[in-house]
Amino acid sequence: MRKILVIGSGKSTSYLLKYLLDKSDSENLYITIGDLNTDHAKKLIGNHERATVVPLDIFNETLRVKAIKKADIVISMLPARFHIEVAKDCVQLGKHLVTASYVSPEMQALDKDAKNKGIILMNEIGVDPGIDHMSAMQVLDKIRDNGGHPILFESFTGGLVAPESDTNLWNYKFTWNPRNVVTAGQGSAAKFLQEGTYKYIPYNRLFRRTEFLDIDGYGRFEVYANRDSLKYQSAYGLDTVKTLYRGTIRRVGFCRAWNIFVTLGMTDDSYTIDDSENMSYRDFVNAFLPYSPSDSVELKLRHQLKIDQDDIVWDKLVELDIFNPNKRVALKKATPAQILQKILMDSWTLAEDDKDMIVMYHKFGYELNGKKHQIDASMVVLGTDQTYTAMAKTVGLPVAMATLAILNGKITTPGVQIPISKEVYEPILEELKTFGIGFHEKEVPYLGYNPLNN
Repeated sequence: MRKILVIGSGKSTSYLLKYLLDKSDSENLYITIGDLNTDHAKKLIGNHERATVVPLDIFNETLRVKAIKKADIVISMLPARFHIEVAKDCVQLGKHLVTASYVSPEMQALDKDAKNKGIILMNEIGVDPGIDHMSAMQVLDKIRDNGGHPILFESFTGGLVAPESDTNLWNYKFTWNPRNVVTAGQGSAAKFLQEGTYKYIPYNRLFRRTEFLDIDGYGRFEVYANRDSLKYQSAYGLDTVKTLYRGTIRRVGFCRAWNIFVTLGMTDDSYTIDDSENMSYRDFVNAFLPYSPSDSVELKLRHQLKIDQDDIVWDKLVELDIFNPNKRVALKKATPAQILQKILMDSWTLAEDDKDMIVMYHKFGYELNGKKHQIDASMVVLGTDQTYTAMAKTVGLPVAMATLAILNGKITTPGVQIPISKEVYEPILEELKTFGIGFHEKEVPYLGYNPLNN
């Protein structure tokens, strides 16, 4: 019996575990799930005879090593910062590892040792990163195989709320880590390539430099730039392209309203607010506004940011109940970003019957026989319920499929990997189609780069 150890059993593991359990008889698998909190995993596996849940503190080196030693392959679904200790153990013990997280410098440093041991450390095999890599490389390789030369690549992804659950003015609810939403874009200027010129967008302008995007059947969206669109330029073989731009998808109007929080400083996570536990939501807003003995908080905010009373942005702010003097922050020594997150969670937490949605879009521009061509590719995945979400499906299934492919000797290249080779992406993308995860591709007239026009 081949043993798989899954470390971590958060919201993204539902489809992962279901896939492995469904394959457990035919593939002779036994799955052990280790986590500090075992309740969620126990609900997911039920009384399945080929799975067990064990308490596991990954900071307990003895228990961690013992659990890894028993496995044939390890899946880490921990927060990204915790992968490295698991990875070091896997290299030391000669065990393959699969994660959905970005390759950290510490993970990359294990590449030589992993290759020497013949061990695969597969990373970035979720949705974004993951499905974005695989789907992009499949089309880029097809273009090159047909004699084409890529000149433009754009790629956008968003974790959103499904249309039937879109019930607020922001057209948004938290479908993933709220903290990542609140702090998105901070730390460095967004960098991308436009018609051969490097472009930079500082954080204070990030949400006012957006681009429109239309997805067949789902309407119009907007996109803001990721921090570093050039991160995968060489890995994708795009060193000679004129335009390279990656971004995050939201519904139209979100970014203009979100920019209010950025302008006020409410997304700052670098300092704490004194006496924050005794503040009301109204006090929090007022802390960022000038003093006035006569004007209300609402009036000061409108004047400060030049928001008309009939502007939809104002309605969005009111909908969040941020001017309520009776709602308490109740967080000690909290940063502005932490307080804003708490306020937003009141309004943007998914209801029990809400469904989420993943939207991904790629644009490929290329030259062939002296002419310019364009391929648009889009993917939309809807969640089923709060357990089997679109996010869990698009993260967990690629992880599970890669794990089984490694076990079966179909993925063999050792070292620190991301899924950009044909041996990885071809079988996984084909199998994902059977789960309703696929791209609609169409040839369209070449339009070149669409300027950030919103």
